[in-house]
Amino acid sequence: MRTAVYAGSFDPPTNGHLWMIERGLELFDRLIVAIGDNPSKSYTFSIDERLALLDASIPSCERLTIAHFHNRYLVDYAREMDAHFILRGIRSPDDYEYERVMRHINSDLAPGITTTFLMPPRDIAEVSSSMIKGLIGPEGWQETVRRYVPAAVFAALEDQLSG
Repeated sequence: MRTAVYAGSFDPPTNGHLWMIERGLELFDRLIVAIGDNPSKSYTFSIDERLALLDASIPSCERLTIAHFHNRYLVDYAREMDAHFILRGIRSPDDYEYERVMRHINSDLAPGITTTFLMPPRDIAEVSSSMIKGLIGPEGWQETVRRYVPAAVFAALEDQLSG
């Protein structure tokens, strides 16, 4: 069974993340979508909220698992989950440079795990969780943000702003 881990902060999940998950399910027999929790970062949404947002945004599938890991290397988590692949997205030259280095480090740590890169289509290639959070606030932000995130995420962002 070909198992892959697709990890990220998912703070919040975007349509780009959903595209990666859909492609991951096409490529692998089993896909683990894992929220990585880095204690040195601050997040907009808690782990439980991000898990719930992913769950609400992704159609149920028996080959898909949504999970999280805390303060660990992704490659160690993948090995623990018996995954032989790590799925990563590349949106820009900066992403490429970072992911290239991480791929080599991961290969040093776990030679049996292969990193697979996907490049999202042009209409969502620039979408990132940080970009979404940066768009919130100015008049009319709702129409702009709504096109880049799943409905459940948009509702959570509105709730957070009003609460």
